[in-house]
Amino acid sequence: MHTIPPTLESWLAHCERLHAKNIDMGLARVGEVARRLALRFDCPVITVAGTNGKGSTCAMIESVAMQAGYRTGVYGSPHLVRFEERCRIRGETVAADALVPHFEAVERARTQGDEVSLSYFEFTTLAILRLMSMSLLDVAILEVGLGGRLDATNVIDADCAVITSVDIDHVEFLGPDREAIGREKAGIMRTGRPVVVSDPVPPQSVIDHAREIGADLWRFGHDFNYSGDKQQWAWAGRSRRYAGLAYPALRGANQLINAAGALAALEALRARLPITAQAVRVGLAQVELPGRFQIVPGQPTLVLDVAHNPHSVAALTANLDAMGYFPVTHAVFGAMADKDLAPMLAKVGPIIDRWYFTDLPTPRAESAAALQQKWNALQMVAGGRRPVATSLHASPEEALRAAVEAADPADRIVVFGSFYTVGGVLKDGVPRLQAKHLGA
Repeated sequence: MHTIPPTLESWLAHCERLHAKNIDMGLARVGEVARRLALRFDCPVITVAGTNGKGSTCAMIESVAMQAGYRTGVYGSPHLVRFEERCRIRGETVAADALVPHFEAVERARTQGDEVSLSYFEFTTLAILRLMSMSLLDVAILEVGLGGRLDATNVIDADCAVITSVDIDHVEFLGPDREAIGREKAGIMRTGRPVVVSDPVPPQSVIDHAREIGADLWRFGHDFNYSGDKQQWAWAGRSRRYAGLAYPALRGANQLINAAGALAALEALRARLPITAQAVRVGLAQVELPGRFQIVPGQPTLVLDVAHNPHSVAALTANLDAMGYFPVTHAVFGAMADKDLAPMLAKVGPIIDRWYFTDLPTPRAESAAALQQKWNALQMVAGGRRPVATSLHASPEEALRAAVEAADPADRIVVFGSFYTVGGVLKDGVPRLQAKHLGA
């Protein structure tokens, strides 16, 4: 390449043009460029795989480690609004211009000698890993993009692997059932090193792989567990216990399972990263992650959730149910075409009164009209138990405006289905809703 792009934006455009496939599983190409970059970490690395709960687990480990005084680095994907969100150092999103020299270094390594073709995800992952490796971290926390075994993050050997819930998603890449998908996730384990499995009912393939390679297996319900009542909860691991903990700041029923896995990972590494009980308390109480059952106060109430597969939509439905009574629930929904949409719509359908289906700014998305057709087909099968209004919108922002227009102050609006859907309404910051007919 003759001209060097000057900005992060132009580098991202360059990465999009480089490789024929958006997703191209395999470690040979990315591993070769990592070798040319001499990419290595001088601190413990925690790699987190799973269908749902990865981002929350990473955020909880980060928050507790920061409270213990450690310099943390987190890599996660996708982003909600800006690409730079994919990397946080000490809890702060990195600046766009701080990433540029690392894109340049990856490009130099990629084109020296035999040129190596990298996908967008591989190129950007290497750039962020290089930045993190040079940031004098005490702990690096890596969220797997897709699967595990062949994901670009797996070029780094994890000192501790974490596998969160395993469910059906990305079947075209990972396999048709939980056992096949579990095998892919298990690829982040390393011989003799801890692997924390926080899925309460993990696929047998995950357990078998840990035993085959001689990983140190930490199983939920065996090596660590939690208990709790409405006021507080407690965690117990192999040799440590924490009692009287406040609930994590991330809301929702499944967050205790994620928190339990995060604490097990920290216990597994305690010889290198000692953590105090106080750090656990404060870290979990202060953890933040946008778009994970995020409730924005206002009139109407706004709920943002990146739930985008049947398992996470089931969790969202349970969480919405637990919020109590709202006269009307409006749903802004946009999703990728490759998702298992019928079970998602069927699960949450009974608690939605009005749908605002939206197009999304990516060729992978299902159109608003196709989403409406899928919903109508479900209603036909169900015998149309109750009339539910639907409308079509060109963007999540437009759909949200329409929902606010139609809503009463006591209603709630839930925005979900994809990172693009939630990211669309967060573009200009977190919306604070004020229904127009308040006091009218």
